[in-house]
Amino acid sequence: MKILFIGGTGNISLDCATLLASRGHEVSILTRGQRSAPPQFRALVAERHDAEAIRRVIGNDWPDVVINFLGYTPDEVKLDHAIFAGHIRHYIFISTAMVYAKPHRQLPITEESPRGNPFSDYAQQKHSCEDWLMEKFRSEKFPVTIVRPSHTYSHRWIPNPIKSEGYTFLKRLELGKPVFIHGDGQNLWTLTATSDFAVGIAGLAGNVEAAGEAFHITSDEVLTWNQIYAETVLAAGIRDAKILKIPTWFVCRESPRMIGSLLGDKAEHGVFDSAKIKRWVPDFACRKTYREGIAEAVRWFREDPARQTINAEADAVFDKVCAAWTARK
Repeated sequence: MKILFIGGTGNISLDCATLLASRGHEVSILTRGQRSAPPQFRALVAERHDAEAIRRVIGNDWPDVVINFLGYTPDEVKLDHAIFAGHIRHYIFISTAMVYAKPHRQLPITEESPRGNPFSDYAQQKHSCEDWLMEKFRSEKFPVTIVRPSHTYSHRWIPNPIKSEGYTFLKRLELGKPVFIHGDGQNLWTLTATSDFAVGIAGLAGNVEAAGEAFHITSDEVLTWNQIYAETVLAAGIRDAKILKIPTWFVCRESPRMIGSLLGDKAEHGVFDSAKIKRWVPDFACRKTYREGIAEAVRWFREDPARQTINAEADAVFDKVCAAWTARK
C-alpha cells in the first residue's frame, strides 16, 4: 500500500512509519522541508495547512491510506477531508484518550466509555475533530478510523507529569534537584511503548472494515505513579532521588497550565480495556515492560550528551512548584 503520514517523525509516528515501511509498504511523510525525512521514507514537501500545495505534491499519485498525527482542530481535519475524500481507501485520525470524561465513570475504560473532558482544551478540540469526522462517515462513508493513544513513550522520552520529551526530568534527578509526584502517587497509570503501539497502527492501516470504529491502543501493564518513578530511579542508578508528593490542587494552583494535563489526564486512573484492538489486530500485544523501556531510554540519552536536551519551561515548573511546597507554612 501507499501510506501517507501527516506527521511522521514524532515520538509515536516515527515508529509507526518505520514498521509499515519494514513490512514493504511505500511510506511518504508530509513535511515542510525544514529537516530531512528519514531516508527510508519519501518526503512530500508542503505546508500542512496549504491544501493546494498538498494537492500539487501528490499530483495523481494518491495514497491508499492517510494517517494524521497532526490534526488538532476541526479546521485541520476539514482540510484533510477536502483534499482526500474520494481519493483514498482509509483515513486514520490520531486522537487522544484524554477525550474520555473526567472524572472517569468506570474502569477499565473502553472505547464506549463516555467522552467529555472539562479540563483540557486539547482534549475538547480532539473530541470535536472526532465528532466531525464520524458525521462524515455516517453521512457519506468517509473511511475514517479513530485511534486514541494514552501516555505513549519511546527511548526519547522519560515519562513524568509535566513533559516527557527530552532529558529534563532525568537531569533533575541526577543533579539532586527535587521533582514531584501529584497526589499520593497511588493513582494507576498506563504507559505504552511506541514500538508496541506501532503494531496496532500497522494492523489497522488499510483495513477498511475498521472505518467508523474507534480504538485505543494501550498496554495491559498498569503501574502507580510511585512505581513509575521507582523504575525510572532504578534504571538511572540514582541513590538519593528527591521526590516530593504534592497535592494535585496545589500543583494546579501554582502552575495553572497543569490543570489540563493533571485534572484532565494524569491525576485520574488510566486503566484501559484493550480487548477491541486485540480482536481487530490479532498480532497486537504490548511486549515491552516499562522496566525494559525506561532502561532503553536511559541508555540512549547517556550514549550521547547532545541528546540530553533540557526544556526550560518544564524545568521552571518543577522549580516553582517544589519551592512553593517546601516553603509553605
